[in-house]
Amino acid sequence: MTDAHPDEPHGAGLGQRLNWLRAGVLGANDGIVSVASLVVGVAGATTDNAALLIAGLAGLVGGAISMALGEYVSVSSQRDTERALIHKEREELRTMPEQELDELTQLYRDRGLSDETARQVAVELTEHDALAAHLEVELGIDQDDLVNPWHAAISSAISFTIGALLPLLAILLPPPAVRVPITFLAVLVALALTGYVSAKVGGASPVRASLRLVIGGALALLATWLIGTLLGTTGVV
Repeated sequence: MTDAHPDEPHGAGLGQRLNWLRAGVLGANDGIVSVASLVVGVAGATTDNAALLIAGLAGLVGGAISMALGEYVSVSSQRDTERALIHKEREELRTMPEQELDELTQLYRDRGLSDETARQVAVELTEHDALAAHLEVELGIDQDDLVNPWHAAISSAISFTIGALLPLLAILLPPPAVRVPITFLAVLVALALTGYVSAKVGGASPVRASLRLVIGGALALLATWLIGTLLGTTGVV
């Protein structure tokens, strides 16, 4: 008998870890793009460090709170739905166990098992833990591994803040003559890295994911910089 592949995710808590990592990667990406676009736009209009700092910090704090709240609401809704489905399945097992056993048997037939084997598997799993068996096969839910909205919210807020600090420091630390090009470069490199990580988490193509983020980020930075430059040139700000 061989062990499971060491690189494959297994065990309890997998859903929680993936949820936490997904929220973290998305939060960092949003922090990079939103704050970078904000400070680059302001830098196009003025070289005043105080204005850049205020704009960057406002974007960082507001964005982190918004991301955390959005993740909390979204994941809470998902968890409420999962809990409702678990309650419904528990009631069905209590009130009509025979029908539920037949249903589980049919689900295993649909997966390719013979009638006899499907019935035997359904009976044995029902005797062991009927609710867990139905939740897994019917709904793909693990009642011991429901998503946690607090984990997602905290992860998102922290990662947004970390991501936002990069463009904020990149725009403030260099001399005014080179701060915009340096910020562009730092942001695009960071987006390429977050694209690579998010693709690895989801099993997608790292090159394609990174390219999408880099192109999108470059367009956002260019647009806000042009707007800031135009407004600064015309004396609006």
